[in-house]
Amino acid sequence: MGKLYFRYGAMGSSKTANALMVRYNYLEKGQNAILLKPKTEDRDGEKVVKSRIGLGAECIFVEDFLEEVTTKWFTKESDGWKNLDCVIVDEAQFLTEEQVDLLAEVVDKYDLPVICYGLRTDFTSHLFTGSKRLMEIANYIEEVPTVCWCGRRAHFNARVSNGKIVRSGEQIMMGGNESYVSVCRRHFLSGEVTGSRERDLDI
Repeated sequence: MGKLYFRYGAMGSSKTANALMVRYNYLEKGQNAILLKPKTEDRDGEKVVKSRIGLGAECIFVEDFLEEVTTKWFTKESDGWKNLDCVIVDEAQFLTEEQVDLLAEVVDKYDLPVICYGLRTDFTSHLFTGSKRLMEIANYIEEVPTVCWCGRRAHFNARVSNGKIVRSGEQIMMGGNESYVSVCRRHFLSGEVTGSRERDLDI
């Protein structure tokens, strides 16, 4: 049965690696899983999804896929959906509400699983638009865990500059380890982005 999944985690939690592994598992079993990302995500070039550990694969833009869906699938001019077994979306936090709703419609109309991976909140700890809508309507919501430098579970994506947390600016700014650090709430609020690990923590 098709379901809409939202698998979220802080930066560095291997969300993209998970997405790529899920795609590989489908392909290994002779099934077709399509990999999507929003056009906003351009760090690794167009139509490429790449994880921090070096895994990568070609992808299609969400915008192009949904144009095909709305102009052909939903108007019965195409049966392309019959060749699909799963839809996987990376960087789903950058989706619009309308795009999330259309992906949910793909799930319900064609009984296809749609698995979305992304950040839950931005560098100010507020929900991204796509993540908010996914939290509202996804069938399953799962955390992909990672840890803060102190050893606690990291839930926050701190934007950093010159070793200090940045509290203001545009919501979307592409970057990797040089611009963002995953931290727990305590250290997000205190502004500490490095230190020594604390022992015997309940995460």
